[in-house]
Amino acid sequence: MGACHSCPICLVLDYNWVEKVNWIEKGLSTFKERVGHSMVLRLQPPLKGPTLIFFNAEGLPGTMSPRRRSVFKDLTKLDFNYIPEKLVHRERQLQRLDTLFNQVITDQLSQNVLLTGSVGTGKTAMSKLFCTQFQARAKSSGKRVEYVFVNCRQRNTEASVMLKVVNHFQPRFPDRGFSITEMQEILRKDIKKNATHLIIVLDEADILLKKAGSDLIYGFSRFDEESPAEAPRSISLMLISQENIFEILDAASVSTFKRSNLVKFEGYDADELFDILEARVGLAFHNDTVDIELIALISDIASENGDARYGIELLEMAGHLADENKSEALNAEYVRAAKAETFSTVTKSQLAELDLQRKLFLIATARALKKKAYAGTGDVEKIYAVVCEEYNESARGHTQFWKYIKDLDANGLISTRKSGKGFVGTTTLISLPDIPASELEKMLLKMIE
Repeated sequence: MGACHSCPICLVLDYNWVEKVNWIEKGLSTFKERVGHSMVLRLQPPLKGPTLIFFNAEGLPGTMSPRRRSVFKDLTKLDFNYIPEKLVHRERQLQRLDTLFNQVITDQLSQNVLLTGSVGTGKTAMSKLFCTQFQARAKSSGKRVEYVFVNCRQRNTEASVMLKVVNHFQPRFPDRGFSITEMQEILRKDIKKNATHLIIVLDEADILLKKAGSDLIYGFSRFDEESPAEAPRSISLMLISQENIFEILDAASVSTFKRSNLVKFEGYDADELFDILEARVGLAFHNDTVDIELIALISDIASENGDARYGIELLEMAGHLADENKSEALNAEYVRAAKAETFSTVTKSQLAELDLQRKLFLIATARALKKKAYAGTGDVEKIYAVVCEEYNESARGHTQFWKYIKDLDANGLISTRKSGKGFVGTTTLISLPDIPASELEKMLLKMIE
């Protein structure tokens, strides 16, 4: 038995039915729910919670604090394999695929398309979301469309790719003993038997091409070449790659693709990443555990490469650090520590080379950022003046202060941004890229001493 996180208090009675609850404070609303051989009474405030209340063998009430809840509500929503119902800021690419593949339904033709873009730009997620939606759309039109997804990093030979495709219809098909040509004929019969059109998605197709050449892709693209012209086409191809594989395909294979059938996925900017991460926070975390400033901080970090996957990874890592430290919510220090675990740009040698004034500036920045993701330049300048006084140094003027900001930003020791989503007004904000503020202050104080 345990406490119910959805209610402030969960009352668990460890014997069948208990009617006497007159010890409960007046004014509490209760309702009963039969759960197996127990009675659960959920109570609303004024009692403070969450508290587990139970009865002992003599029927006397007692209390026990439940295990602290995780900041996570549903970790699966941060998994790389999770596909949201809507891909934020990828509406244009989805519409483009709908247009290109429309002929599969309307004219029973095939289509060959290339999706290209860097890591974390939504190519794989889009292919899966589109195929799922397109399958449903075809069904509503009285047509049957199926799809098979192949990761060519895991299956980088023609035989292993072909086997995965055949396994779509025959899961127990033997993994050896058949040539590629024989498997193609078996696939042809399965498609005809099931009266379906098959979309074959080859993710990271460039790896297959570099290792095995273009023969298999050429074979898929010309799969119906010997069929009657009026016969429905059997296979469409969707190739996914970080690079433009038209430069890798041989001339014969390129001729089966239209160069205009290229769907590009550009890297996300900070505002787009903010929207993506905000949506994931709502799905994966309990309310009030991730502040809007933290979403902006992670968005800034991930926008360096436009990588939503990296942003989601940082969000998950920061959540685990919050749980490990028994915190009720994430904070900027956890985000910076998560960034430092993956890739740190701040080194001791960089800090050691700084003059005293720049070190004092960074100490002030660290103090300003211990409990938040961003600090305004005005706040940092005030703390800088105090730090200088502590070390009997004269604080430099406003113009020199701004030179420190520009210099340290250019060297990756701090990051700056104009206030945008999640902030009131327009000002310049300072943050630390990938080192916890407390750790930075500790390192600098040791160097100065």
